[in-house]
Parts: sequence; structure tokens; C-alpha cells
Amino acid sequence: MFKRILVAVDGSQTGELALQTAIRLATQLQAQLRVVHAVNITNLNQGAEFPEQAGVPRNVKGGKDLLQRSEMTAVAAGVATESNLITLDTLAQRIPEAIADDAETWPADLIVIGTHGRQGLARLFLGSVAEGVARVASKPVLLVRGE
Repeated sequence: MFKRILVAVDGSQTGELALQTAIRLATQLQAQLRVVHAVNITNLNQGAEFPEQAGVPRNVKGGKDLLQRSEMTAVAAGVATESNLITLDTLAQRIPEAIADDAETWPADLIVIGTHGRQGLARLFLGSVAEGVARVASKPVLLVRGE
């Protein structure tokens, strides 16, 4: 069935629920786990008088730290785990497509991702990475709803 599970984490409580769900599934199915986090390093202020890509090292370091903690949690549960920091460096790239592409390349049998369950205007204006992944992914997607 599912032998390769990709889980996307973002540091939120919902992302943590997705990670815990993916760990439980991987344990039950004796599956491999890949934990991913996407960081957008596009510099929107090119040409402005700001240090080049000012916040990038902090965002990348935070993403690496999140992945390390997530991987350690999964390994402590006895799951074969690897991680990948996905970096988006052009305006043409979007996080949902990058996650779906990583799932295709790895190749995953299942994508697990948390959803905040926003509705109405909040969903319209904020969008949903989880919804985007579900729309573009060729792999099955398990949406884990936040509390």
C-alpha cells in the first residue's frame, strides 16, 4: 500500500498534527518517511537599498531547524526518515507545486499535510497550501485538519 510517505511541515500546530499522523501511518505500514519544508527565498526588493536577500539566512536556518526537530521526532518513533528543505527562488514557483514535485521526484506513495480549515474570506485571501497540493499532486493526499 503506502510504503513512502511524504509529510509537509510548517512549524504550526496543524503541521505538527500532520507529522504525528504521518509517523503513526509510517509505523503501522512499516513505511519510509520524508519530511519536507518549503522556504521562499525570492527577493522582492531587488534594486532597493536593502542588503541582498536580507531575511534569507534566518528563513533557511529556521526551516533546517524545523526539519531537524521533525526528523528526530520520527526517528525516535522508530521510523526510517529523511528530510528535504525545498527552496523557492523565483516568483514563478509556488509552494504547493514545489511540494507536489518533491513527492513526484522522491517518489512518494502518499502526501500528508495539515490544513487550517479556513473558510470564507480568510480562505479566499490567505489561500491554502494544503488545498493547492491536493489540486496539483498526482499522488494521494491526506489532509489533516487542525483542532
